[in-house]
This record gives sequence, structure tokens and C-alpha cells, in this order.
Amino acid sequence: MAVRPPSNDADEPDVIEFGIAALDARLDESDVEFPATRQEVLAGLSSTAIPYDASGRSLELADALERVDAERFETRGELMNAVHPVFEERRRQGGSVLDRIREALPF
Repeated sequence: MAVRPPSNDADEPDVIEFGIAALDARLDESDVEFPATRQEVLAGLSSTAIPYDASGRSLELADALERVDAERFETRGELMNAVHPVFEERRRQGGSVLDRIREALPF
């Protein structure tokens, strides 16, 4: 079996962003300014479904924010640190049993 040559398409992403990396990218494209409340963060994003794993499964940011104690975030880093455990927990929980088996197989 041959390996497909690398694509020279500049539109094709080099990496798959998920979790706080995906949130960070969304914030780059938004008009959210810090300090910001939960509602201001949500209102400033065009899409609030944030992928939490490489398979593309996503979590609504509103649901993630409900699981943190803070109502207001002084900095972007504070927001990221607050929601990171939520995304990590969801990623570790994974999807179905079949999805977990696929991820465990070496091929």
C-alpha cells in the first residue's frame, strides 16, 4: 500500500484543533474583550459548539461554562484555565464503547 503524497492545498488545515485550542481560535475570530462575563463571551462568538476531541465531537460552551464557578473572567487565560478541565473530562469520557475501542486499536 502506498502513502499518499502531501497535499499542497493551503486551505487544508495542518492540525485539528479541539478543546481550549479550538476555543482560543474562536476567540481570535471574535470581538470578545476581557474582562468579560459568561454571557458576553457567548454573545461574542459566532459558534459556541467547541470540538473536544480529534473526532470532532463537540460541547456547547454554555454547557462548559455552567460547570465552572466563575461568572466573570478577567483575562482570556482565566477563561481557558476555567474550562480546560471540563473539556478534558469530556474528552476522557469519550463517545460510545465502539469509539473507545477504535481509538485503542493500533491501526
